[in-house]
Amino acid sequence: MEIKATLILLLCISIALLIIVAIICGIAKIFGSPFKKNFKRGAYTLLIAPTLILYGAFIERETTQVNELIVTSEKIPQSFDSYRIVQISDIHLRSFEGREAALNRIVDKINHLVPDAIMFTGDLVSIKSSELDFSEEILRKLKANDGIYSVLGNHDYSFYYQWDDETQRAMDAQSVVERQKAMGWHLLMNENRYIIRGNDTISVIGVENTSSRMKKFHSYGNLAKALQGAEGSYKILLTHDPSHWRAEVAGHTDIDLTLSGHTHGMQSSIAGWSVISLIYKEWMGLYREGNQSLYVNIGLGETMFPFRIGAAPEITVITLKRTNNQ
Repeated sequence: MEIKATLILLLCISIALLIIVAIICGIAKIFGSPFKKNFKRGAYTLLIAPTLILYGAFIERETTQVNELIVTSEKIPQSFDSYRIVQISDIHLRSFEGREAALNRIVDKINHLVPDAIMFTGDLVSIKSSELDFSEEILRKLKANDGIYSVLGNHDYSFYYQWDDETQRAMDAQSVVERQKAMGWHLLMNENRYIIRGNDTISVIGVENTSSRMKKFHSYGNLAKALQGAEGSYKILLTHDPSHWRAEVAGHTDIDLTLSGHTHGMQSSIAGWSVISLIYKEWMGLYREGNQSLYVNIGLGETMFPFRIGAAPEITVITLKRTNNQ
């Protein structure tokens, strides 16, 4: 599927480039420059697309970026000052089949960061739970002092495979759930957990996939249910789709920090701009609304196209810093 999609993309780009070259050459001919000669020269632009795709598939796809940021708040308890969270998202394990060494390198890089907690914001698999067959033992090596917290993304419900019936799909989706829990991950399905240090607590809240921007993605999230009993001094929400933040979180709750993924940065960007920004207002990096913050991680794996251009796989290190309320 990925190869077919890539070839179609390559064909479309090549046709578009030829049309652009032909238009430019036609304009040049009006001013006396030979069309045929210029068109032959312009045809070399057809090398741009395959060159970029090869670069994205064999170089940038294999180059994981570690982005570090500091999030400050007077609500962060003293015991959690300098607390280190590693956020990862959108592993899409199918994209690591045959690339187990790359997944091992990512796990080693995360562990080397010595996180207090790892927070995964959904899309563990791309198609079905069997993607965990080759990768589960690798993922089991992830370590964090206070554990690994996760939520489900739209792909984790196994809707992207042609099942014989709904029962098979539901069983496979349940397998994704059970296998995460078997790895020791705290999978939050419209619920919350406390992280406790001394007399201080923070709440980690997780909702099932909630897509407020694209209705084609199934939504199962229940934020009100997830918030029940979440009384930590500082609240962190894990929600896969960043459109959920503006629709139901920012200005509507007392959640301090929201972590999301889903967009992949469209796996391509130019000078910090991506086509995905036409669909999602919050699509990469840090956003603020008053005292509330959202961070959108662009993920580790891929769907549709097996490459990344200007949107390298991301590991995010978030350090919580307490500020004085004076």
